[in-house]
Amino acid sequence: MQGATVMKGYWRNPEATQEVLQEGWFRTGDLGKFDDQGFLIIVDRAKDIVIRGGENIGCAEVEYAISEHSDVFEVTVFGLPDERLGEIVAAVVMLYPGKVISQSKLQQFLQGKIAKFKIPSRIEFQYEQLPRIASGKIAKKEIREKVLANFV
Repeated sequence: MQGATVMKGYWRNPEATQEVLQEGWFRTGDLGKFDDQGFLIIVDRAKDIVIRGGENIGCAEVEYAISEHSDVFEVTVFGLPDERLGEIVAAVVMLYPGKVISQSKLQQFLQGKIAKFKIPSRIEFQYEQLPRIASGKIAKKEIREKVLANFV
């Protein structure tokens, strides 16, 4: 984006400023598309993707598909390292109290909703709310690090 209301830079952080301000444009890191009427619609974050075997998978798309399941309260999706594919899709899912679903049943549910290569190959379930950062967003980085520590 570009305009009079865009910042001039990060306070005392020229490296970060140089990263996002290029040729007068502020690079937000958002991915968007124009609709039929010419409106720009933000659809995802560029850095919130999993690159599995050369395919870019938007985490938000997978999260939306999983959240359509009636037993799912909330979900976060991220990549885990994989020797052959580079990354695999993983998810941590909070279920509603008393609900039980297996990884394979959730994977079956996702077939036809998203491409097969986007279906998480590793899904962990829990009943506690997913941890949050100060802004109230799900602490995806913290969750990923915890799963990664137990990843085999």
